[in-house]
Amino acid sequence: MTVSELAALVGGQLASGVDGSIRILRVASLAEAGPGDVTFLAHPRYRPLLMTCAASVALVPANFAHAVTPACIYCENPATAFAKVLEKFAPPEIILPQGIHPTAVIGKDVRLGEGVSIQPYAIIEDRATIGDRTTIGAHCYIGQEASVGADSLLHPRVTLMHRCTVGNRAVIHSGAVIGADGFGFETREGRHMKVPQTGIVEIHDDVEIGANTCIDRARFGRTVIGEGSKLDNFVQVGHNVQVGKHCFLCGHVGIAGSVRIGNYVTLAGQSGTAGHLTIGDKVVVGGSGGVTKSLASNGIYLGFPALPAAEWKEQTVHIRQIGKLKERIARLEDILSAGGKNSIPEM
Repeated sequence: MTVSELAALVGGQLASGVDGSIRILRVASLAEAGPGDVTFLAHPRYRPLLMTCAASVALVPANFAHAVTPACIYCENPATAFAKVLEKFAPPEIILPQGIHPTAVIGKDVRLGEGVSIQPYAIIEDRATIGDRTTIGAHCYIGQEASVGADSLLHPRVTLMHRCTVGNRAVIHSGAVIGADGFGFETREGRHMKVPQTGIVEIHDDVEIGANTCIDRARFGRTVIGEGSKLDNFVQVGHNVQVGKHCFLCGHVGIAGSVRIGNYVTLAGQSGTAGHLTIGDKVVVGGSGGVTKSLASNGIYLGFPALPAAEWKEQTVHIRQIGKLKERIARLEDILSAGGKNSIPEM
């Protein structure tokens, strides 16, 4: 692709005086790009990398006004524009063959849509439903009466337990377990007795679930992952949790049972919640944050226990001053014990 073709693809403005016939061969990050590569500047903090970058061309913000070696294409949103470039330079999509592999095990009264792909050693139990053009990867397990919608992809070794449902255009990565029993026990006479987990998991349309993520079935009723939500790897969702639409649950997030999460919520990596809480729409919980009480909508919360960001930052500053405060108190005690009350040091 030439630089001119690249500018047309992303709807960007090529810098004046640039030779539009220069050919672009690869995509690369700012730190790794060299001659023949296209890269992009998504945030001002990466500008020092661009200043020393040897790429042939860079996608930059429309207001970028610095002299750099790469030819610049000015874009409204360089990150979004670069995604279009990646699509053009990506290797060919791996398309698995349609049909049922001879080693797959298909139960009784299974309903398979048109154009499905059932890969080697997949197991689909009785009365399950697989929608049109959906792919069930190798060694997947689909339980009795479970269903997967159309145009979905289950990568190898996904487990979808009995009666649980997955919507259309869902992507579930390897090792995910949907519908294992919730963690429900009652202690009777010194012994932990299991509470039956009789509900289901309901995954709505356009959800993506990362590798080794676990979503527990409800004790009764439903555990729900709302439309368009994206779950990272190693996420734990407890029984009867309700996750709203278009949420981000990042790696190692843990959500205890019966939590209600609104729409467009982000839980950053290693954050977690206590049970039976409500988290409002558009809440952001920072990394390793611990939610111990319900959170109002449209807030940013940090720390453990999770506090409004401004309050947490103020407390953090105070905590860092404890050492100096301790030293000052010790000096005050020395002065007072020596009778020098008029020589109190300043902070």
